Amino acid sequence: MKTLFFALFIVLIFNNSNGQQLNLLIEEALENNPEIQVFELKYKLAKEKINQVNSFPNTEVAFGYFVSETETRTGAQQFKVSAKQNLPYFGVITARENYEKSLANAVYEDITITKRKLIVSVSQSYYNLYALKEKQEALSKNIELLKTYEALALTYIEVGKASVVDLLRIQIKQNELEQSKQVLEQDYLYEQTVLSNLLNREKKAKFFIEAQLTISPENNFYNSANLSFHPELLKFDKLYESVEKSELLNKKESKPMFGFGLDYIAVSERPNMSFNDNGKDIIMPTVSVSIPVFNKKYKSKSIQNNLYQKEIKAQKENRLNTLQNLLDKAIKKSNSARINYNTQTKNLKQSKDAEAILLKSYETGTIDFMSVLEIQELQLKFQINQIESIKNYYLQTIIIKYLTK
Repeated sequence: MKTLFFALFIVLIFNNSNGQQLNLLIEEALENNPEIQVFELKYKLAKEKINQVNSFPNTEVAFGYFVSETETRTGAQQFKVSAKQNLPYFGVITARENYEKSLANAVYEDITITKRKLIVSVSQSYYNLYALKEKQEALSKNIELLKTYEALALTYIEVGKASVVDLLRIQIKQNELEQSKQVLEQDYLYEQTVLSNLLNREKKAKFFIEAQLTISPENNFYNSANLSFHPELLKFDKLYESVEKSELLNKKESKPMFGFGLDYIAVSERPNMSFNDNGKDIIMPTVSVSIPVFNKKYKSKSIQNNLYQKEIKAQKENRLNTLQNLLDKAIKKSNSARINYNTQTKNLKQSKDAEAILLKSYETGTIDFMSVLEIQELQLKFQINQIESIKNYYLQTIIIKYLTK
């Protein structure tokens, strides 16, 4: 149930208007990824250790046989059986349980962190696939456009209004775009493998990528105060708490340990004698106290715990600074991606207007293929940059949500 609620919570966090398919992939990854399964097993192991410490020390049972029997007034001692049970100081077992629980809680934060990182990895791979798909489509459209120009150039060559050089330039450009498309296809196959591994699928699995994504025209507000409650920082709190529990346990274990036992000695009857208690066995209850007179190790343990707490505090502060830098950097890159996207949109519109003006010359019987190719190349450049801006925007948004949600 915890895993189900966590998955639903994460899906809501990383949800977007075009992300239904992505949400399904995230749910599949959370369920099947082996790395998460490893941490879940570690958590179960840590919880099981709680049962391990919830026990008393072993009961000691001893047997001794008198090789040379010792004569007493009531008879000779034959053998001795003794049993002894040591009991820890009051509250030691509870302190051990609390300490192991605190360690298990710290391991659980590892599960949370791993799941969140997995969601980021799946989302990044998904958006990489989206960008590669969109770039391939842009190249395909430009290749088809070049084929139209090629046919047009052949017509103009026949009437003497264009040269063979114009035709060759168009064909060379087609070859270059075909090459770029084939390279993108290889990149797409590789990224599919990456995503398949994250989902623990077969490497030949194919993925459905959503329709075209868009960028929000306005800056999104992110509450950086939520960064203080990030699982990577909460883990340090859990570790700090475990050291506190360790110190409480250390103080309890430095107290005396009590022992209770019972000795039984078998005594044989003295022959040819009649008196009370002849051959009566001996039963002797015992009580013992184990006092840690030389308690240097407990004092050393306290010093170690104190130093460890200081180390954890320093690590948390350092990690908080690192996460804050990552958040600021992601926000800056997100805003830059939006600005770049808007610029590319304007450039693309203006290049289309220029293309329309050039093609109008076709009606007058003249066409400058060199200028047309330059405009077409600019359009492709703006389209690719636009796709990159969308990808970068969503990649940074995923990082921001990872840090602030």
